[in-house]
Amino acid sequence: MKHPQDLIPKNIPTLLPILPLFDTALFPKMVLPLIVMAQDSIQLIDEAMAKDRIIGILVSKTSYEDETEAPDELYNVGSSALILKMAKTDENKAQLLVQGLSRFQVKKFVKGQPYLKAKVKHIKEKGIKRHDKRIEALMANIVGQFTKVIALSPGLPQEMEAMLNSIREPDILADMVASTLNIRIEEKQRVLETTNIKKRLNEVTRLLYHQLEILELGNKIQSQVQGDMDKRQREYYLREQLKAIKEELGEHDEDSLETDEYRAKIDKSELPEEALKEAERELKRLSRMHPSSSEYTVSSTYLDWLTALPWNHGTEDNLDIKKARKALNHDHYGLEKAKKRIIEYLAVRKLKPDSKGPILCFVGPPGTGKTSLGRSIANALGRKFIRISLGGVRDEAEIRGHRRTYVGALPGRIIQGIRRAGSNNPVFMLDEIDKVGSDFRGDPSAALLEVLDPEQNFSFSDHYLDVAFDLSKVMFITTANMLDTVPPALRDRMEVLELSGYTEDEKIKIATRYLIPRQRNAHGLKAAQIQFNQGALNHIISGYTREAGLRNLEREIAAVCRGVATKIAENEVKSVRIKVKDIRPYLGQLRFTRQISERTLTPGVVMGLAWTPTGGALLFIEATAMKGKKGLTLTGQLGGVMKESATAALSFIRTNADTMGIDEDFFDTHDIHIHVPAGATPKDGPSAGVTMMTALASLLTSKIVAQDLAMTGEITLRGNVLPVGGIKEKMLAAHRAGIKTVIMPQWNEKDLEDIPEKVKNEIKFHFVDDMTDVLKIALKDR
Repeated sequence: MKHPQDLIPKNIPTLLPILPLFDTALFPKMVLPLIVMAQDSIQLIDEAMAKDRIIGILVSKTSYEDETEAPDELYNVGSSALILKMAKTDENKAQLLVQGLSRFQVKKFVKGQPYLKAKVKHIKEKGIKRHDKRIEALMANIVGQFTKVIALSPGLPQEMEAMLNSIREPDILADMVASTLNIRIEEKQRVLETTNIKKRLNEVTRLLYHQLEILELGNKIQSQVQGDMDKRQREYYLREQLKAIKEELGEHDEDSLETDEYRAKIDKSELPEEALKEAERELKRLSRMHPSSSEYTVSSTYLDWLTALPWNHGTEDNLDIKKARKALNHDHYGLEKAKKRIIEYLAVRKLKPDSKGPILCFVGPPGTGKTSLGRSIANALGRKFIRISLGGVRDEAEIRGHRRTYVGALPGRIIQGIRRAGSNNPVFMLDEIDKVGSDFRGDPSAALLEVLDPEQNFSFSDHYLDVAFDLSKVMFITTANMLDTVPPALRDRMEVLELSGYTEDEKIKIATRYLIPRQRNAHGLKAAQIQFNQGALNHIISGYTREAGLRNLEREIAAVCRGVATKIAENEVKSVRIKVKDIRPYLGQLRFTRQISERTLTPGVVMGLAWTPTGGALLFIEATAMKGKKGLTLTGQLGGVMKESATAALSFIRTNADTMGIDEDFFDTHDIHIHVPAGATPKDGPSAGVTMMTALASLLTSKIVAQDLAMTGEITLRGNVLPVGGIKEKMLAAHRAGIKTVIMPQWNEKDLEDIPEKVKNEIKFHFVDDMTDVLKIALKDR
């Protein structure tokens, strides 16, 4: 078997197949490993191996990603090469070991199939003279300097020094050093194109000195910081080394550009004095860090937040009272109290522009328009609207933010909302404030004390920002279904506006104005394609929904719209007018019926009125007696207060048994059972006391309660009737159920002011302060 060196031909052909290189250059007499993956290049290698193994190698001017074989993308000077070894790992990949033979210059490219060929002129070395002192001096200098490079470069083997000293030909020495130096491909190509040996040695000397300076500078930096080096010191060393190399290469430092950008942002943001001082301090820290440092991200994120907040930017209020009133009335029907309060706020702002924003709390059952009213207020004022839901929030940091020492720290939801709004005076809605919880991470409701206090929130401090932000211009609106779970201190800071619910007439008007058009659009229907008459809406409201709000009503209207849309899509009809008789095919059987009269025809059954977080409700209380020994049984998931009301009612009946015509021995021989239906629903509160006492009196006197009558009120052992809450919700529930007469405490008469006129006109009210008056009104003989 012949040695590869013996395979080198004496005459190299002048027509060579061209293999382009993208990241390195091949010099004559040098050996270079290559990996070839392009299909046409693999075919070139196969054909060369079948012939004389000689190919031409040219460096490409483009990167590997922009790989091309166009002649104008290749340099004109390259090296002919002999393939010493070739191995294929698979069909699309070949590994080569090639040795440079001589320089050549392309005279003409010949387009081959499928690879490129070129007619070349082989270049002879120029300027080589025996015993030329200039050349010898250059060679000695290169050997000496390259020996230093080897000593400073861990990647170069020390054996290269012995090999270097054994080279006697100046051209081979220059090419070997140029191929070994860590220089750009353009510089290697420049050496390859230099045919005069003296010029080539000078060029290699220049590159060698430049490389040596970089290595010595790196070594100097390393020796300066090599002391007691921990991880952070090592990162600093690498940054300083990179910085020194960039300065040596004349490259611009991009870090200063980012620092300049933050400087411009700070100047543009018009920060308050405290925030400006903090921003300047953080910018100074940032300028000393490298982008790869973990602290760099923390500082840059902090500056992003600080400069993005609208410290002094707010929207101009719409102080046209008439226009604002018109906008509120257009968006919502009813809700007069809430609208009146907003108009009052606007009037005060008009007379006193620097007045502080109110803290309003809308309380009412679900679906009464609390959240949408907040958006309507923002539109009327001409302000931005931000809403966050506090339901289930248990972490104080959700409100006040995390301190910057934590990984991934961010400001709280208040500051995040202000940034999103891009204004320092938005309408900010805190939804479901009654559902805020607390655990080991803190109490978010306590953090809200500062936010919702006009005397404190002008300097609200978020843990992340750590500088005061003025929230006094923000109009905060909170919503809740009930106030019982809101801490007293927080409740005291808010002005409560109750949105109790809607009457049947109000629901019809709201459905006609808002719900039906909205659902028509949502289901792709036109006004002419579906229409509801008033009777149909009445039927849906009374027979398929029983709620204070409007959500279920809108769902039922949506169900009808879906059914109509299906019929129109199937070409069954072109338009539909919904009447009472048409509702059942769309919504099914009636869900609620008025069977009040039938349920109260038996002694011991009385209708009460109850308040729930979702509005008022009817509460049937049933009493019965059986043989026993003075027992009292209470069922229906009653709470402690309600059980005490039942006990108090029985004690009052036993005390006044003689007056009421009840046998005193009856209680010694009978057990009494009081049950409140809907037994799976927990019930509590004192307002069922009057109802329980009336049920017992009805049972024991065998008198029935008047039809269409309901009652509410708390009782005492002396027979006094005490006032209760939730009157408006209870009266609306009574009106929905068709109640005609209501008994309530005398002290609650003042609460009728909040009840719609239609309800007051259709219900007869009896105001009592003594239990005997209740019995006279409620009980009658069968």
